[in-house]
Amino acid sequence: MSEMPIRVLVCDDQALVRAGYATIFAAQPDMQVVGEADNGATAVDLARRLHPDVVVMDIRMPILDGIEATRRLAGPDATAGPKILVVTTFNVDSYVYEALRAGANGFLLKDAPPAELVNGIRIVARGEALIAPAVTRRLIGHFADRLRPADPTSSEREAIIAALTARELEVLRRIAEGLSNAEIAAALFITPETVKTYVSRILAKLGLRDRVQAVVLAYRVNLG
Repeated sequence: MSEMPIRVLVCDDQALVRAGYATIFAAQPDMQVVGEADNGATAVDLARRLHPDVVVMDIRMPILDGIEATRRLAGPDATAGPKILVVTTFNVDSYVYEALRAGANGFLLKDAPPAELVNGIRIVARGEALIAPAVTRRLIGHFADRLRPADPTSSEREAIIAALTARELEVLRRIAEGLSNAEIAAALFITPETVKTYVSRILAKLGLRDRVQAVVLAYRVNLG
């Protein structure tokens, strides 16, 4: 018996973009487009009724923006909601960081190749976070002042340092720099499998959901 297809809900206020996404996703043998929404409020309603596995979410939309829609579907108060993949125009959209904090599982740029977008859906559907290293570096560069407060909470920083081993701290810093597991492995002269183990330990010790939250935390307490 074949695996169930990934149920995808497309949310974007531009009809041509929605149609393009839907066409690309529907052509994949392991995906099923279950609905389309042109604003965040409709996306929340459809997600709760149709139970998609992944919502491809734009940010700037009428009625309810993608940040609040993401928070309602995947924030701290949400239960068993879908995975959220934010796809945005980076140079225009100044709210990507807030979307990640709201519970997004990852993000891509709208100029990403179709194959990268399709693969991104598969990644977040598996429960993994998607922050492509190059995109992470652009995010950090664009939002450096907002990510890194002038006066970080020293007690939180000290608690993190106390909870992690020296090697785990080094891996966390490399994650915050936007390095992939393979790049971290090469930099630290260890195997990618070992890096994956370290990442899992870091997330468990710090009570983090995924790599996205690790990046946010590292910069919030000035570890990056």
